[in-house]
Amino acid sequence: MERGRMSRAGGRMSELPMRVQDANRMSVIYATPQNKQQSFGKLSLSKPQPVTSEKRTSFFGARTSGAGMPRNSTMAGFGGTEKIKDARPLHDKTFVQQCIRQLHDFLTEQGYPGPLAAKTLQSPSTKEFVKMFEFIYHQLDPAFEMPNSKVEEEVPAILKALRYPFVLSKSSMYSVGAPHTWPQALGALMWLIDDVKVKWSLSKQDLLLSDFGEDGDSIEEGADYNKLFCDYTAETYSKFMQGDDTFEDDDETFLNRLKKLYNVDDALLAEMEEKHQILSDEVERLEKDSQTDRLMTKRMDKMRLQTDLKKIQSYRENLENFELSVKGKISELSDELETTASHVETLKHERDELQRLLQNQKFTPADVERINREKWELQQTITSLSKSLEDAEQHKWNEEIALAKVKEKAELKLAEYHKLARKLKLIPLSAENACGHDFEMRPFECGPSSLVQNKSQIQILLRKLISDVEEEKSRLTNMRLSLEESSEQVSSNIMDKSNDMKQLREQIRKLDERLDCAMQELAQEEQDWAEELDSVDNHRKLLEKKVHCGYDEAMQQQKAAQQQYNLVWQETAEEMRTVAKNLASVLTTATNHLAITEKCIEDFHVRMQRICSKTVEEDKAAIQKLRDILRDFTSKANCL
Repeated sequence: MERGRMSRAGGRMSELPMRVQDANRMSVIYATPQNKQQSFGKLSLSKPQPVTSEKRTSFFGARTSGAGMPRNSTMAGFGGTEKIKDARPLHDKTFVQQCIRQLHDFLTEQGYPGPLAAKTLQSPSTKEFVKMFEFIYHQLDPAFEMPNSKVEEEVPAILKALRYPFVLSKSSMYSVGAPHTWPQALGALMWLIDDVKVKWSLSKQDLLLSDFGEDGDSIEEGADYNKLFCDYTAETYSKFMQGDDTFEDDDETFLNRLKKLYNVDDALLAEMEEKHQILSDEVERLEKDSQTDRLMTKRMDKMRLQTDLKKIQSYRENLENFELSVKGKISELSDELETTASHVETLKHERDELQRLLQNQKFTPADVERINREKWELQQTITSLSKSLEDAEQHKWNEEIALAKVKEKAELKLAEYHKLARKLKLIPLSAENACGHDFEMRPFECGPSSLVQNKSQIQILLRKLISDVEEEKSRLTNMRLSLEESSEQVSSNIMDKSNDMKQLREQIRKLDERLDCAMQELAQEEQDWAEELDSVDNHRKLLEKKVHCGYDEAMQQQKAAQQQYNLVWQETAEEMRTVAKNLASVLTTATNHLAITEKCIEDFHVRMQRICSKTVEEDKAAIQKLRDILRDFTSKANCL
């Protein structure tokens, strides 16, 4: 429960729009939406643009004060007459192409009905721009319809109503696809997309009155979180107005308060981070392996998804079994409630009979003494039974705690065993070292006898696997020894060859001396070779000309191959991004299903506790009523 609360708090923080972005870090709460990179694994659409303190983009307006000086009010960017300068690099081709890719991805994901060709998004017409604007604005206002006339005036008016901090003139709407106007129009579309994403994130959070459907504890926790967040926002905003752009100390203090509020276990977080690092390394290794064989990667993804599906199915079966057990307990409680009701009716009849006897008979001193003795005996019986009930409940509670501890230790050991088995590639059934055997232990699916049988079977398979590994080790050792002998033999051969090389070098030296003598003789014949050298020079020039022509042709072929490679790489990146999004949607659906199931079980448990407490209170009320009757009966008997 504590981890769930912390995850909800972390989700609220991570979904808020970021305010400031530095070259080396990002603030916990804010960053510029236009500079946010979208990546998955190692597939990055573009390199992050370095941002200096002089070129930071403010969402509300341009920064006009120096470092350490108070800022003007941010509302002046919306309602004042000051013209804000757009600090986004809209004339940078890299940034424009990145924005075009983000626009294409958003329209594709949301099911844009029109054509989305790459050439169209490079320089769209006014009609196509209006269609894209209407489709994006429809995400904010589903009832919006673009008028057929004067769209050139309607679009700037809508942006001004949405408090778009920059100016999009009416004249630019007549030639949207022009090189000098399309970047400004594209920037307006990207701002509108960021506005849509912020609306989606806020609608998911249910910031106002989100926890009033829960019990009182949840309302108090929501109020505590809202108070902490409001204090944090007020402190950072006051510092921002004084000229600060980073809030590292405030971020750390806010995180410490959140951890204290939700009782976060730092050791558990460190363990989860270690597991995340291990999984990230594994994903990186798998991505490197998948670069050589994409078909094998798809098969591995299919096998992993099938394994996850089996786990989810087994978890669903466990939930169904738990539901059946809970229904059985409900039926038992209903039977017990009916039995208690019948017992109460019997006690009521006995009470009426005793009252009738009390009204119709006269008591003697012996009867009074007998009644007092029976009263004392009944009190002793009630006391002993109450004590026995308390002892039984305490014993039951101790046994349940001990059972929970033992079960937790068993689950930890089982998790360690499964982790080690996955590292050794023994799990799942189709793993590399599993050899078709199932090494996974399922202690809560079957009875204790099947658990012992499964354990013994796994031990036998592991012993066999150890013997096979030892045999393979001995074989590799023998192979290593043979390779070492071969290496020594090669080394001796190298020594022999080196001696031969020394002899050959001595012979070369002698030949060089002879060559010097021959060169002296040939110097006298240089005049005869002058004409032949001229002809050779002409021939060399002709060859150089042919080589230059061949080099130009080779460079053209290289450019064509490079263009084809870039096209193939873009297609591959698109396919990988689509697969990543599909996998993320599947995991999100499974996580939501598990969260809903957990919430339903908790609600059911609360209702059962209420029914049990109500039944106990009714029994106590009935016993108290019987005691009052007995007390009245005793008082009347004493009076008689």
